[in-house]
Amino acid sequence: VEDREAIGGSAFGGQRAVCCTADLAKLGVCPEGEMIHRPSTKNPGWPKVFGISFSEDDEVTTLPLKSIQITKTGMYNLYFIHCDLNLKDLIIEGKTVWKNPTGYLSGRMEPLMNFYGFMSLVFVILGIFWFMQYARFWREFLPLQNFITLVITLGMLEMALWYFDYAEFNGSGTRPIGITMWAVTFDTIKHTIARIIILMVSMGYGVVRPTLGGLTSKVTMLGATFFLASEILELVENVGAVSDLSGKARLFLVLPVAILDAFFILWIFTSLSSTLNKLQTKRMVAKLDIYRKFTNALAVVVIVSVGWICYENAWIIPAFWQILSFSLLCVICVLWAPSQNSTRYAYSGEANEDFDKDDTNLTLIKPSPTPSKDFRTVPETRTAQGSNGASSNGDLEEDKTE
Repeated sequence: VEDREAIGGSAFGGQRAVCCTADLAKLGVCPEGEMIHRPSTKNPGWPKVFGISFSEDDEVTTLPLKSIQITKTGMYNLYFIHCDLNLKDLIIEGKTVWKNPTGYLSGRMEPLMNFYGFMSLVFVILGIFWFMQYARFWREFLPLQNFITLVITLGMLEMALWYFDYAEFNGSGTRPIGITMWAVTFDTIKHTIARIIILMVSMGYGVVRPTLGGLTSKVTMLGATFFLASEILELVENVGAVSDLSGKARLFLVLPVAILDAFFILWIFTSLSSTLNKLQTKRMVAKLDIYRKFTNALAVVVIVSVGWICYENAWIIPAFWQILSFSLLCVICVLWAPSQNSTRYAYSGEANEDFDKDDTNLTLIKPSPTPSKDFRTVPETRTAQGSNGASSNGDLEEDKTE
């Protein structure tokens, strides 16, 4: 990349040209119709230039196999340049093979293989912790915790598939399409379910309300649309070549995912605000405390996401989002970890759900099974009032009403 300035030139500071124009030829800078290049002052022997020409009236010519030894780490470009106007319909067919000391993965992709291997191990550790808690307190399990279990399982499969995808790519030089498609699919499913779970938690599912009611179909529709848009985008980016897409085509794929993501965020925080108000009104202190911690964690994730600045190392970009989503999953696992007190956070009927202010000892106040004395004395009092001249029919009507 440092030698790009050694290719091409301009006359009197005009427009830069790769091929020698008539104006440049008149100045004696270069022969007209040939490529302009000069030796690099920083890297002796670079840029490497290999010429090829057509003999007589031949329509096909072949470039002999060339092998270039790379001794310096950096970014390298390969250009196919023709300056002969008679070659305006030139078609180039063939392939280039690039290999690093560690394998066929590019310098930007190679760290991702190690990263996904590490994340696979981390997900296994989280899975062991979660499933041990699951086995210990399976009687106290909540429906919401089943969804969390599903996300952890999908995460383990996704990270393992991404690791094997990059490992196979690194070893063979050819991307395994089958493994890549499965990795992309599990990745999309996990992210879709994770967003739906966060939305359900924000709505108070299993804590404030037993079901989503009429919102179930809307949540399902939003999740299905997000999955479809994300799956198409990820398949094009990972299975196809990103550079093959024009700016408009890429925008057409990225824009729906961005809009749906923004809609998820808006709906999540709106639902969280409603749920927090509801818990505060009903004085459900234990549930309110856990929801406040969840809200703070979500707010931190959103702030970090907005403030994220892309580093020079491009591999950090996908790694960053994986770490961020895993951190949020860990927070959810801690807040809703299976325990002997799991059911204290479960929905138990809003009609009678009125908790004391004590966070450690939640007492459910229920109406007394036997009528109180005050209720028994009401008819007697009204009978006495009737003996003082009140209308007996009026008393009878009042008793019926009572």
